[in-house]
Amino acid sequence: MDRPLGLLAELTYKCPLHCPYCSNPLTVPQAAELTLDEWYRVLIEARQLGVLQLHLTGGEPLARPDLTPLVARARDLGFYVSLVTSGVGLDLQRARELASAGLDHVQLSIQDADRISADEVAGARVFNRKLAAARAVTALELPLTVNVVLHRGNIGRIGPIADLAAELGADRLELAHTQYYGWGLLNRSALLPTRDQVATAEQAVARARATHDDTLEILYVVADYYEAYPKPCMHGWGRRHIVIAPDGRALPCPAAAQIAGLGIDNVRERSLSAIWHHSPTFTRFRGYDWMHEPCRSCPLKETDFGGCRCQAFQLTGDAARADPACQLSPDHHLVEAALQVAGPLHQPWHPRSNPSVS
Repeated sequence: MDRPLGLLAELTYKCPLHCPYCSNPLTVPQAAELTLDEWYRVLIEARQLGVLQLHLTGGEPLARPDLTPLVARARDLGFYVSLVTSGVGLDLQRARELASAGLDHVQLSIQDADRISADEVAGARVFNRKLAAARAVTALELPLTVNVVLHRGNIGRIGPIADLAAELGADRLELAHTQYYGWGLLNRSALLPTRDQVATAEQAVARARATHDDTLEILYVVADYYEAYPKPCMHGWGRRHIVIAPDGRALPCPAAAQIAGLGIDNVRERSLSAIWHHSPTFTRFRGYDWMHEPCRSCPLKETDFGGCRCQAFQLTGDAARADPACQLSPDHHLVEAALQVAGPLHQPWHPRSNPSVS
C-alpha cells in the first residue's frame, strides 16, 4: 500500500487577490472552516500515516489568525512546514513569528516582473507588498521559492521574472503553466498561450538557467495542452498526497471535488487513516485496474498513471477516460479544439470572486 508523504492543508478559501487562473472552486461551500483543534487532530493523524511534508495554503493561509500556533504544533509533530502564500500580510514581524514557531520554507506567488501587469492579474495593488514579503523571508534566512503561474499575458517575460527572483534572494523559481481548473478553466480562452509563445518560453527558460545557474534553481512545468503525453498528476491518484479542504473534505488532489459521484469523506466524520485506506475518494483511481484502453495496455501507465482524472472528467464527463491531454487519447481532439478557439491576445477575463466563508 502506498503511503502519503505530503499533506496540502487548505486552511481557508479567503484571499485578497482575484487571480483569473485560481484553481479554487467557482462555488465555495459555505460550511465552517475547520477549527484549530480540528486541524491539530488532522495533523496528528497525518503523522501517524507517515506524512512528512505539510503545505499550508488556501486561499490565503495568512487570513487565519491562528496560523502561528498551527505552525508550532506541526513542527512539534515533526513535519517539514511550508507556507504557500500571496505574501499579502507577511511583514517582517509576522514572518519572524512564524519562523520562531518553526516554519521551514515559504513559497511566494508573484504574478509578473512588471508591476502594472502583476497588479492587474492580482486584481489589487500588491506587487510592492509581495517584494517586501520576499525580503522579510530572506532577512530571516528562511528558504524562499518564488512561484509564477504562466499564461498568455506574462509568458514573454520569463527572463525578467527570473532576474527578479534572483534579486529577491530566492533559492528556487517555479514557472508553471496555468492548470485549467476552477477559475482557470473559466478563463481558459484568455489565458492559453500560443504554440509560438510556448516554444519561445522554453528557450527563455534555458537562457535563464544559464544566467542564474549557481544561484537559482529554476523548475519549469510545460503546459499540459502542448505536451504529447500527460504528467503523472500528484504522482498517481491516492498514492502520495492528501488534500484537506477548508471545511474538512479529504481529497487526493485540489480539484477532485468537481468529479461527480466520487463519494467524498470529511475528517470531521471519519479518521484520516480510514479515509486513506478505504474511502472511494482515494481508492477509485488508485492503481491500474480502473483503466480502460488505451491506458490499460500502455507501457507509460506506470509513469504517468493515466494522467489527470479531473481533466478527464471536466473535458469528457467521465473521470475514468484517458486524459485528453495525451496524444493517444480518443478525446485528444478536445484539447486541440481548445487551442484553436483561444481568444484574442488581450481578451478580458473573469476575475476570481472572494468568498466569505464563515
